[in-house]
Amino acid sequence: MGTYTREILTAMLTTRPGHRLTLWLPAGVQAPLKSPRLAIREIPAIRLLGRHWSWPRRVRRQRPDVYFGPAGQAPLGDVGAPVVVTAHDLAIYQHPEWFPGGQPLSTRLVVPRSMTRARTVICVSRHTAADVQAIFGVREPRLEVIPEGVNARFRPLDGERTEPVKARLGLPTRFLLFVGTIEPRKNLDTLLEAWAEMRHRPPLVVAGGFGWRFEATQQRMERLAGAGLHHLGEVEPADLPALYSLAAALAHPAWYEGFGLTPLEAMACGTPVLCSNASSLPEVVGDAALTLDPGDAGGWRQALERFFEEPALATELRRKGLLRAAGFSWESAAERTWRVIERAGRG
Repeated sequence: MGTYTREILTAMLTTRPGHRLTLWLPAGVQAPLKSPRLAIREIPAIRLLGRHWSWPRRVRRQRPDVYFGPAGQAPLGDVGAPVVVTAHDLAIYQHPEWFPGGQPLSTRLVVPRSMTRARTVICVSRHTAADVQAIFGVREPRLEVIPEGVNARFRPLDGERTEPVKARLGLPTRFLLFVGTIEPRKNLDTLLEAWAEMRHRPPLVVAGGFGWRFEATQQRMERLAGAGLHHLGEVEPADLPALYSLAAALAHPAWYEGFGLTPLEAMACGTPVLCSNASSLPEVVGDAALTLDPGDAGGWRQALERFFEEPALATELRRKGLLRAAGFSWESAAERTWRVIERAGRG
């Protein structure tokens, strides 16, 4: 959601030069962007419930036309304006077993109340909209589906730009790539099982740190470390376009994604994509990726072997992926978001 907040606010500032934004941040948190039309205010550094009652008083004093919560939350108290929030990934409500126990008050109280009181809930996919309906009972007239976008820095890069990253990260040649936090929802285990059984295995590069409930996956990774598995850990966001451009393909076997920005960013870099056919992913990738059952390791193995044995398939997926990714922009998302906010402000 940090990426979404940064990208959508940046685009909103450029698409409506006559509007002003006030960004509320916790004490000590650096603003993700700067603009003369962006005012920064500090959220009170007190306990959660107290903060949610004292913070709205400060918001009301600013007399906003609309309160926009890009991370799916609004203060519990009255902010003195209509509320619009964006719903992203609601996996924790559908599959709590994938997450650490003892979820915070924000999950149990703040998000549900934000969804039910908002004048409009922006949903990043049709799948997320269906989840908001099922979990919180918010009905169609109050839901607006606005897909995320792709930053222009995600584009095919030539060797002059990729070779320094390849050398610094110690990357192999012609590798299969996985990008994501290592936790149950991302389903790296299916990919590891499929990759380990391939007849002619390419190197597998895993870019992502360990999240939660990762111990069994970590043990499997350690067993495969000598078989061509390269774990980079977390990579710098600035390195991602080069990493995608260097990869032969991206594999994204996630059980659940609220939107699925990773496959789209890979496509924008000209990287062929094989991804799960679950949750929002089919509506994001369309026919521009090979989509597979996230629980079928045998099917993944067969698809990977076919991909690496058929150069024409890679060429076709690259072509389709570039066209697909070109249809998603943050400028379009910002324009549509402003329309929702302006409509909420008019009542």
